[in-house]
Amino acid sequence: MEFPGLGQHCSKSTCKMLDFLPVKCDACRQIYCKDHFQYQNHDCTVGLSKDVQVPVCPLCNSPVPSKRGDLPDVAVSSHIDRDCQSDPAQAKRKAYVNRCSVKGCKQKELIPLKCTHCSLNHCLKHRFPDDHNCTGKGMTPSGAAAVARLQQKSSSPAVKRVAAASSCGAQSQRASVSHLQTEDEALAWALQQSLYEAELQGHSPDQPGRRRRTSSKQKSEKSCFVS
Repeated sequence: MEFPGLGQHCSKSTCKMLDFLPVKCDACRQIYCKDHFQYQNHDCTVGLSKDVQVPVCPLCNSPVPSKRGDLPDVAVSSHIDRDCQSDPAQAKRKAYVNRCSVKGCKQKELIPLKCTHCSLNHCLKHRFPDDHNCTGKGMTPSGAAAVARLQQKSSSPAVKRVAAASSCGAQSQRASVSHLQTEDEALAWALQQSLYEAELQGHSPDQPGRRRRTSSKQKSEKSCFVS
């Protein structure tokens, strides 16, 4: 059994359902059913402009301001990491003290991530030189002084003398090696010549006469010594 005079139809164009307990929107003043009375369900532009909800931090129970359209969870998490005054949040911030050096980035890390070119600390997102537009950094005064001292030491006369002595020592060592090689060759040549001469003397005809003269001379010397 229908009661056409009881209740009202939903103002949503795709619904038009007859609701016995309709709800009037306080922004656009239209009638909607139980499924479309909320602002976002019937695309109420007036209601969405004044429907501003501020999330609350679960640790310090403070309202967390955020931009329109941002997720409440992101705003609360950012508040806990930076501004929350509760004990757990402060203990966490003491551990995460390495803040990123990129302008606009407020991320903090547990361990320092310093760039080898600019020596600045960065987060995991901006740790590479291309990510933080690294332009490098000039040499520190202490580093410049160390380089100057090293150059001065390398150009000092003592260092030059040591370098010259080392080079001369290397040259003399090479000369001695070549000299030793020359002496060995000369010794081998001398041995070869002596063997050749001994062979020639062995085939000569006057070798027995020489031996006889040598033996008679030795006998005369012995006889003179005895007398």
